Amino acid sequence: MQQPRVLLVEDEYAQREVLAYNLAAEGFDVIQADNGEDALMLVDEDHPDMIILDWMMPKISGIEVCRRLKMRPETRAIPIIILSARAEEVDRVRGLETGADDYVIKPYSMVELMARARAQIRRVRPSTQGIVLEFDGIRVDTETRRVYRGDKVLKLGPTEFRLLVALIEKPSRVWSRDQLLDRVWGRDIYVDTRTVDVHVGRLRKALCAHGDPDPIRTVRGAGYALG
Repeated sequence: MQQPRVLLVEDEYAQREVLAYNLAAEGFDVIQADNGEDALMLVDEDHPDMIILDWMMPKISGIEVCRRLKMRPETRAIPIIILSARAEEVDRVRGLETGADDYVIKPYSMVELMARARAQIRRVRPSTQGIVLEFDGIRVDTETRRVYRGDKVLKLGPTEFRLLVALIEKPSRVWSRDQLLDRVWGRDIYVDTRTVDVHVGRLRKALCAHGDPDPIRTVRGAGYALG
């Protein structure tokens, strides 16, 4: 199962390195940017699960990056934690009203920041907590790696299991083939997009093995969704 991916956007090199080290130690796959312009580009390229974003940055401020991402339907659900030396209530309110999911004042406790990061990831990537995911009679126990449909245990290969986890974490979301490749196989592994179709076919076969209807929806020209 892929590690939760966090985009860390901080223009101060030393602070960014310390944050990246601690996030990696917490089990995050960390990608980095030192300005708001690059941050927006990386969101589209790497599809992070969460963003930790400094307010004061060159080119485009963190607050403006947050505003733009929260206006777009495809990125508004990504949790954003804003880091800022602005401690006044009016600044915290502005950050939260812009769409930030959390606001952390500098200097901050690294232990507290990591706890806040884990809390945001639990909300968007529940499988990382080893809990049971359920949708329309399908249950995935991410700790024991068992899958049930009704009272039947299903047999899935490891790739089909990861594929189902990605789909069931966000039911009804349409995933493109490239997004599924990134989430299930990893961004550093080259796999042809047609491979996604093969494994979706295998997953469908496993989910329908006992005569149940196919829960996976093919969206022409877009990709796949569960439900």
